[in-house]
Amino acid sequence: MTPTIKAKVAELWDKFWSGGISNPLNAIEQITYLLFIKQIDRHDTEQKRNAEYLETTYESIFEGEFLLPGAKEGIPKEELRWSIFLGKPADQMYNIVQTQVFPFIKQLGGENSFFTKHMQNAALMIPSPRMLTEAIKTIEAIYVELDKEKRFVDAQGDLYEYLLGELSTAGKMGQFRTPTHIIELIVELVNPQLGHKIADPACGTAGFLLGAYKYIQTQFTSEAEKHIDENGFLRGSLADLLVDDNMKTLLAEETFYGFDIDPTMIRIGLMNLMMHGITQPKIDYADTLSKNYNEDNIYDIVLANPPFTGSIDKGFLNESFTVSTTKSELLFVERIYKMLRIGGTAGVVVPQGVLFGSSKAFKDLRKILIENSELRAVITMPSGVFKPYAGVATAILVFTKGGETKDVWFYDMLSDGKSLDDKRSDLFNPDGSRNYGDLHNIIAEFKKAEKNRNRTLQHFLIPKKEIVDNDYDLSINKYKDEEYEEVEYEHSAIILEKLENLENNIQDKLKQLKEALHGI
Repeated sequence: MTPTIKAKVAELWDKFWSGGISNPLNAIEQITYLLFIKQIDRHDTEQKRNAEYLETTYESIFEGEFLLPGAKEGIPKEELRWSIFLGKPADQMYNIVQTQVFPFIKQLGGENSFFTKHMQNAALMIPSPRMLTEAIKTIEAIYVELDKEKRFVDAQGDLYEYLLGELSTAGKMGQFRTPTHIIELIVELVNPQLGHKIADPACGTAGFLLGAYKYIQTQFTSEAEKHIDENGFLRGSLADLLVDDNMKTLLAEETFYGFDIDPTMIRIGLMNLMMHGITQPKIDYADTLSKNYNEDNIYDIVLANPPFTGSIDKGFLNESFTVSTTKSELLFVERIYKMLRIGGTAGVVVPQGVLFGSSKAFKDLRKILIENSELRAVITMPSGVFKPYAGVATAILVFTKGGETKDVWFYDMLSDGKSLDDKRSDLFNPDGSRNYGDLHNIIAEFKKAEKNRNRTLQHFLIPKKEIVDNDYDLSINKYKDEEYEEVEYEHSAIILEKLENLENNIQDKLKQLKEALHGI
């Protein structure tokens, strides 16, 4: 993200605050509506281009007419495109967006969709034609800059992720967002496939679900259409090899499931996925730790960085939990375990305290991961990875439900390719190329059939029995062997002689200095 774009984003925030939308979550929701309106136009145009290139058919969402409630005549949907109303006078554009475009987007998912359900109470709160016009102009200017970069990275996704990041970096209510490169790392490790049901029990803006979607799209994109993204991962969005219509429908409508307890974040998550082509994302309101949630043994993949908010009221907890605790960091891991079908795999971020906590609840949870699953990886991350949101040290757990743990692979991540301060700046090699830290080495070593057992290195296997004997402790420092270089010192007599010579030399210098001063 260039300084110019960052300045434009700051300008966009300022327009909403000065326009009276001071609640940061409301501001980003309103910005999201505008981005969604623009992006569905761009995405639709791109899909039409792709269909022509691949010689396939594509039904535009802007075909036909849109009938407003109570109206007798429909409006051509083509007139509701961002690119069409953009050139209208301010008052006319404001009227079109408020009374036609916004009602149109609220029903895009279809009558019974999760999107339509959660957009029912959505309201466009932009108070004046002037503010709408200025916001739209700023968004257009941002996209011009994004297009200049000519990177493979999804431009809108980049912008949106930066906006979400700004919620915390500027102290704007601190929504906790997982960095994209950490999402990509976990997705690579878990390896979701077409046909999997993929879930996130606390999805927020749906970053993990989007990461899994891009990963699957890449598998069906020809090599010539793939590119290296800004985090060094190979990605492609054309999906030109996915020609089966049933499989396309499966990916777009029956693959991604998310849950959250914040209605605003649910709407943002739904729009985030729909902006990228997931036509029927299934994100719904649910407290996945509560008595009302019982979706066990359903999902093939669970990806999550759930909120760790301390203790939960025991009276609200689901009675099926076997770990006796009210600590959210333990409950969410057991919930994820329960959500998985036998053979399903999870990639989850946890505070490092989960790895070595000494109370019975911590040990019982780790026992589930070791005895009832194949715990495949424990990757510790440095404490700065989630700055500026939080400085807590975290780890990634990768486990497969119902598998047998024979060995556990540990990796001590020292760098994620960014500075570990609040700025989280990209790191570069001496030749000017991007430094991705340990990200790609983690993936390469994880995928090796024969893994290293040398405990003096950064990564190694530890047998299950040793972990069990250590009360299921999963702290890497428990098993890592430190190498110490032997330092040979000179004989004490030689050191004393050198000190004596040094002292004599100092005395001679002082004597010379005194004589010089006396002469003056």
